[in-house]
Amino acid sequence: MTNILVIGSEGFIGKNVIEFFDKTQKFNMFSCDIVDNNYNNVNYFQIDSNNAEYDFIFKDNKIDFCINCSGASDVSFSFSDPIYDFRLNVYNVIKVLNSIKNYSPSCKFIQLSSAAVYGNPERLPISEGDSINPLSPYAFHKLQSEKVCEEYFNFFNINTCIIRIFSAYGKGLKKQLFWDLWQKIKTNNELSLHGTGNESRDFIHVNDVAQAILLIIEKGEFNSTIYNVANGEEVYINKSVELFCDIVKWKGTFNYNNQNKIGYPKNWCADISKIKSLGFKKSIDFQEGLTDYFKWVQELN
Repeated sequence: MTNILVIGSEGFIGKNVIEFFDKTQKFNMFSCDIVDNNYNNVNYFQIDSNNAEYDFIFKDNKIDFCINCSGASDVSFSFSDPIYDFRLNVYNVIKVLNSIKNYSPSCKFIQLSSAAVYGNPERLPISEGDSINPLSPYAFHKLQSEKVCEEYFNFFNINTCIIRIFSAYGKGLKKQLFWDLWQKIKTNNELSLHGTGNESRDFIHVNDVAQAILLIIEKGEFNSTIYNVANGEEVYINKSVELFCDIVKWKGTFNYNNQNKIGYPKNWCADISKIKSLGFKKSIDFQEGLTDYFKWVQELN
């Protein structure tokens, strides 16, 4: 049975990827994170948050695929502490790849990058070969992590793959637009939101992120290959806010402050022809996904 290691297994995407892969019953799953709450799982490896080391994992276990879901993901925080962001998003990636090089060179590596590397694109939809223009230290470091994958493929023959995830959402996500919106809706009848409402995102449910990763494992290329992971649909923020408010049956009013957050792009929509060529099809539409997300946040109260 194929052995798959998920680094960052306690985070939003990592946890959902493991749950999705477990349901297929095709793989022997290993997990790795800094959290000390999986001590009953013999396939769980805890690492030091201040000095992550991965040699022992690849030295003592045969890992066929490594999916790196770890890293910092706060654009705003990357401005206040770029060194921390660099350590999690770049330095730890090269440490993982070096462990693979030294102890498990046949292991294939999947790096979760971000559409943030594109910045404000010159055209929509954005394809993998379009120009890149990071708007934040976070985005710049994600781009550097991609270059590290290219380095280890070109110079050390380590099979690597990069997925640029657009706006992932779903259960377990306790930040970003819909989480923040829900926190405000619970106690307010009037809301002021950032931006103009005319910004757009390409939202993808986390289950479909996991589906895309599975397809890459089964059919994808690992030549430091880049895949956009999204639905290929441009959704305007004002429409997504209205939809969420309808789902939660909130009857208040909201407006936009016309102030964009530093480091955040304005409009996104992905060209997903590469991932579609592997068989990717959206399994959860936006309204269904937001409805499921609302059910999950309600259960937290």
